[in-house]
Amino acid sequence: MLGKMALSQSKPTKMGKSRLLRIFMIVGAVFMILLIIIYWDDVGASNFYLHTTISGPHPSRLPPHSRSDPEKKADEDKETSFLTDIDAFVNQFLEGTADPTEQVRGETINQSSEKSEEKFVPRREWKIHLTPIAPELKQKQDNRKQIIQDLCGNKSLFDFPGRSRTFDDIPNKELDHLIVDDRHGIIYCYVPKVACTNWKRIMIVLSESLLIDGVPYQDPLDVPQELVHNSSLHFTFNKFWKRYGKFSRHLMKIKLKKYTKFLFVRDPFVRLISAYRNKFEQANEDFYKRFAVAMLKRYSNYTNPPASVVDAFAAGIRPSFANFIQYLLDPKTEKDAPFNEHWRQMYRLCHPCQINYDFVGKLETLDEDAEHLLRILRVDNVVEFPQSHRNRTVSSWEQDWFANIPLKARNELYRLYEADFKLFGYSKPDKLFHE
Repeated sequence: MLGKMALSQSKPTKMGKSRLLRIFMIVGAVFMILLIIIYWDDVGASNFYLHTTISGPHPSRLPPHSRSDPEKKADEDKETSFLTDIDAFVNQFLEGTADPTEQVRGETINQSSEKSEEKFVPRREWKIHLTPIAPELKQKQDNRKQIIQDLCGNKSLFDFPGRSRTFDDIPNKELDHLIVDDRHGIIYCYVPKVACTNWKRIMIVLSESLLIDGVPYQDPLDVPQELVHNSSLHFTFNKFWKRYGKFSRHLMKIKLKKYTKFLFVRDPFVRLISAYRNKFEQANEDFYKRFAVAMLKRYSNYTNPPASVVDAFAAGIRPSFANFIQYLLDPKTEKDAPFNEHWRQMYRLCHPCQINYDFVGKLETLDEDAEHLLRILRVDNVVEFPQSHRNRTVSSWEQDWFANIPLKARNELYRLYEADFKLFGYSKPDKLFHE
């Protein structure tokens, strides 16, 4: 009798536990579904990363402790003085520090994993900056970004082709200037003739996309010049569709939201002068055949120009700067094909109305901006922007270069590049528009 009573009591208990367990499972499942809905972007990103050989962004240094504005304001003066002294102390010991395990990087590329035990050189150590970034540098960036935001968001201020389209409206082929580094969470939109060679070197070093004797390059200047512009070394948005298919746009948006995005720009007319000098005043066979021959035939009365750039230069034949401007203003040029990247408008390369850039650098303030940016990216302790000869094409030369360009053509050229002038905060060169 007692056994029957005990059995009858244990059944409800077991049934209660089983029911309670089912309830917990249901509640848990609902909770997980809600998490997925709320954080679907992050879940999607994690899923994509599992299918790549690279991990998500991880800063080279820990981010500074966040503080409220009042606390930061109160402590800023004390910290600046103290950290400046620490800077000097730390850098005193970093100068000349050597690491005997660092392998030398040669001139030729060898993808073999074998490492020579005989080639060792001291590693260069970069200075560590502990002082806060100057407020005026932050304000300068805020001003540059605000100009873009105002012009892109207000048609009444200034309207231009492509201003109001969405990111999804941009064809994949127009996203080939956006280089992605997943190791550090960086996206760089390169603009030719705006220090892009050295910034590409930086991206190669950070992404470790190029090896020498199985070891990634660590000094940007060691990257061979002929390989810097090799497209296979740079993972761009244009390549996403091959790897991710229908998910490519979604992944692009995730990276645009989470990564630090930057570009460098330059006075539009000075950039054109630089492009002409580099591609047509020098013996460039490719640009001669693709563009110079057409200019000579259309605007210089050469019905049969020399077949090669060597023969043309030997005969003293080359398109003038005026021919180049005629070529840019000729409606036939863009009908045949989009502008070459070296003279295509900067906003058409980088889409600032569709991409909210975190940093807008300028060639005119390159040294200052490069140091500022590397600190923002938290990579200034592992890479340094290469020191280079200052570009000889400067804005003060504009009047000389445009002296033989008719006033009407100058006005037409300004209208062609007006969006670049206004979006990136460059004043109209008024001296060029008065006879």
